[in-house]
Amino acid sequence: MKYTNILVSVKQKIALVTINRPKKLNALNKQTLTELHWAFTALLTDDAVRVIVLTGSGEKAFVAGADISEFHTFSSQQGYDLAKEGQELVFNFLEQSTKPVIAAINGYALGGGLELAMSCHIRVASDHAKMGLPETTLGLIPGYGGTQRLPQLVGKGMAHEMILTAGMIDANRALEIGLVNHVTSADQLLKRSFSIAEKIIKNSPNALAKSIAAMHAGFSEGVDGYKAEMEAFAACFDSQDFKTGTKAFMSKKTPKF
Repeated sequence: MKYTNILVSVKQKIALVTINRPKKLNALNKQTLTELHWAFTALLTDDAVRVIVLTGSGEKAFVAGADISEFHTFSSQQGYDLAKEGQELVFNFLEQSTKPVIAAINGYALGGGLELAMSCHIRVASDHAKMGLPETTLGLIPGYGGTQRLPQLVGKGMAHEMILTAGMIDANRALEIGLVNHVTSADQLLKRSFSIAEKIIKNSPNALAKSIAAMHAGFSEGVDGYKAEMEAFAACFDSQDFKTGTKAFMSKKTPKF
């Protein structure tokens, strides 16, 4: 499939998805969100892909936010529809992905950009990255899950401060509060992200998917995360991956999934 606003490549079981609107600092417009949905839908069903790395083009921005020009005249109903569609197509879709997604944050990750990074399972930031949710300066609040995911990652107090002040933090501060997993130099960002991906692909794809689902369940309203874990744990016993992994372990060999 040909894309207008993103680039997709696959190498050694790792897919690299690059948001490619550098003149707009990779801002998320409707077309970009739609293309991300198409790309991730295809990658999740591609047996040649085990891990996905998501980044932005250029050195300035991962994603500098949503494209305000598309919604500055919206009504409340249109605003609701915008948030609902975005969450369903991309943000929730990414979080619930059966394959691990790593955000390689190569610059500004603001508003919808930070929300996109928080939807990924692991975040690696370049040392010049800046992050924040500045929506209150526009008379808005985060609409792509920011008010929910940020407290889960950094705690309610810090989330309140970041959202209510609309301030930006640098990569090292993001690391301190648990918003990102790693900080590295810009020239090592993708290498570090791919290094993590390479460690992940050594493990059972079935177990990876079930681990993600079980962890997500614990943050879902009305869902007993412990029960979801037990059910996912039990289901692993019927998988070929379990047979492969235990056979290799008993033979003192490295499993090949």
